[in-house]
Amino acid sequence: MEIPYELRYAIENITSELKLNQLIKDAQNISNKYRAESGTGKRLVTSPNEVIAYSVTRMPATYGAVLTALKNTLDLVETPPHSLLDAGAGTGSATWATHSLLELESMTCFEREGSMSEIGRKLMSESESLSKAKWVNGDILKSDIPVTADLVIASYVFNEMNAEERTTGILKLWAATKMLLLIVEPGTPAGYKQIMNIRKLLLENGGKIAAPCPHDNACPLDNDNWCHFSCRVPRSKLHKELKSGNAPYEDEKFSYIAVVRDDLKKADARILRHPYIEKGQITLELCKADGLKQVKITKRDENSYKQAKKAGWGDGFNYK
Repeated sequence: MEIPYELRYAIENITSELKLNQLIKDAQNISNKYRAESGTGKRLVTSPNEVIAYSVTRMPATYGAVLTALKNTLDLVETPPHSLLDAGAGTGSATWATHSLLELESMTCFEREGSMSEIGRKLMSESESLSKAKWVNGDILKSDIPVTADLVIASYVFNEMNAEERTTGILKLWAATKMLLLIVEPGTPAGYKQIMNIRKLLLENGGKIAAPCPHDNACPLDNDNWCHFSCRVPRSKLHKELKSGNAPYEDEKFSYIAVVRDDLKKADARILRHPYIEKGQITLELCKADGLKQVKITKRDENSYKQAKKAGWGDGFNYK
C-alpha cells in the first residue's frame, strides 16, 4: 500500500530542520521504552522530538494497520460512518487512514499528550480536509469522552494500559460509539490476548462482531497460535536510517476487533494465512462459524477459484 502524499510530505516537512543523529537517538529511546514499559500505564512518548521520531517510524505502520482493518470491516457495513472519534489519537494515524476510505462530516482527535496533539495538528495542516479535524486534549480514563461518533477507533492504545484500565477505557469508548468500534493492537500473543479480552467484554455489553471473526463463538485457535494479520508499508529514506535497515518496506503485524451495535451479515469465513498457490489449486486456511477449515479450491469450482485468486491473508471469503 502507498502512504498518502500529503502525509509523506508533512512528515518530511517537520523533520527537515532536525539533526539526523538526534532523530536516531530519539527513535531508539522510543523503541526501548515500548519493549520495556508497554502495559504499565506509563507515558511512553512525551517530548516533542520523540514525537517527531515516532511520526517517522510508527505513523506509516499504524496507518497501514488501521486502513487494512477498517477496509475489511467496511466491506460488511451497509451504511458508511460519517463521523469519527480517534481516541488516543497520538499524531492522528487512524484519522489519516479513515480519511483515505470515507467521506467524513466530522473528525475528532482525542489525545492526552500535548506534544502528540501539537505534531498531529501540524501534520494535518498540510491537508485541506484534515486540517478541519478537531483536536481535544484529554485522557480516555480520566476525562469525559468529548463526543459520540458513528465510528470510534483506538489504535495501539490499550497495550499501554493495565487490565483494569483497559476495561474502563473500552466501556467508555463503547458508550461513545453510535455504529462501529474498531480496536487495533500489536499482532503479538500479548496483543491478541488483549483483543480476546476486549472481544469478550464487548459481547457481554451488547456488541456484535463485524470483523475479523465470522462468528461470535469462542476463538477456535489453540493456545500455540494467535489471530493476527499483516500489511506491508513502504519505508522512506529517513525511516530506513532511523530503523538502521535497508529494506524498502516493513511488514506490520496487528490484531484487531471491530464491533457494531446493529446486526449485520458477516463474512462466511476469514482467511488466516497467506493462500498457498499451486498449479490449478489454491489452499486456504479459514476461520468459520463451525471452526477452522483448510480448503483446497481447484479450477473446477470456477467461482470460488476466481475469488481465491484475488484473496489474501485477512480477507473475508464466501465459502459454504
